[in-house]
Amino acid sequence: MKVNDIFTPGKLPTWTYVDDHLKGKGQQLLDALEDGSTLVSISGPSKSGKTVFVEHLIGKNNLIQVTGAGIHSTADLWLKVFHLIGTSIPSTITTESSKSGTIASTGGLEGNAIVGKVKGEVSSSGTFATQNAKTKSIAIDYLQLLIQEVTKLGLVIFIDDFHYIPRDVQSDLTKQIKEAIRQGVKFICASVPYHSDDVIRSNPDLRGRIFSIDFDYWGYEVLKMIAHKGFQKANIECNEIMINLLATESAGSPQLMQYLCLNTCYEVDVRDMPRKTVRIGLDQNLFESICKRTVQSTNFSSVVNKMIEGPKPRGSDRKIFMSKDGWQGDVYSFLIKALSLNPPQLNFRYQSLVYRISKICENDTPSGSSITSACHYATIIANDAAEDKIIEWDSDNDVFDIRDPYFLFYLRWAEIIG
Repeated sequence: MKVNDIFTPGKLPTWTYVDDHLKGKGQQLLDALEDGSTLVSISGPSKSGKTVFVEHLIGKNNLIQVTGAGIHSTADLWLKVFHLIGTSIPSTITTESSKSGTIASTGGLEGNAIVGKVKGEVSSSGTFATQNAKTKSIAIDYLQLLIQEVTKLGLVIFIDDFHYIPRDVQSDLTKQIKEAIRQGVKFICASVPYHSDDVIRSNPDLRGRIFSIDFDYWGYEVLKMIAHKGFQKANIECNEIMINLLATESAGSPQLMQYLCLNTCYEVDVRDMPRKTVRIGLDQNLFESICKRTVQSTNFSSVVNKMIEGPKPRGSDRKIFMSKDGWQGDVYSFLIKALSLNPPQLNFRYQSLVYRISKICENDTPSGSSITSACHYATIIANDAAEDKIIEWDSDNDVFDIRDPYFLFYLRWAEIIG
């Protein structure tokens, strides 16, 4: 057995699946599907295990699994479903019409001349028959076809990353989903919440027909169970402090924890399960090598570069500050550096950010108003560049959230500033 069969960051794990903390949610999901009259809405942060949870519980063979990415109309989504289940979609229909008659015979006109003019046959008696084929486009009722096809298969439609679908299309979809549920189709939708804005849950059309399951980032002790299970299966004894460090860096993401554990095996040159036990001690250099290897699995360089550049300055240039480590930059550079400091953290209150920035400044520090302004504009710039909502600035409560653990990991290990 290879170690990438044990630690599987990109797919459903067999040996390292951890669900002790999800038992209650799992039973709720099964009960809701058994009821058959509700849409199951699973909402939670990015990389928090929502997809793996559904795949493990329902079974991939029982799912019609589609993603909201690239969907710009309701038809786009249903066509994805039809493609997966092998339903052919006719776009045209051909009809034929017939016509018969009698032709008066003249000495100078031969039957072949007539055949050249009409599609048909001329008899020896002068009668003829013609056939005309016409092709015309037809309108397909995708919703009724979906209901017809999916109910007879008995599968569950799982729409992952529902939040990627444009809001107006989401609204149209919820109306169609309501009708499909009424006629026996089962749905699960998974999404990442933003400002608690969830079109599915807030839509009055689905009121009384929705069951909500909320996810959060995984706890520190639960993440460690991935390492304990996997290293034991791989015949590896890993120092407990090393495992603690890996769990801390994973920032609540089971997927990132899987990557870190897999790369731990690679960094000690274990690719196949060894016959003799391999022991991994507490080694700071090894830990850094593991993290630097893992950061190569993600790349936010263009996003970060645009954040450092900031918005185009109006009037005078932005003030430059000096760091204690000898590098210099404006408030945007110091904000990014502050986010990357120990301990790894996804949520920052205003005072926490001010404290972190002051820790790395040599003398002068950015003003409070410039820090909040940088949080506001950096969020817009980053989300536009990533085409996703990877960070969030709540100006009402002065709270800065990193919504993607991989982005935090990149800030910490990509050696961007300083």
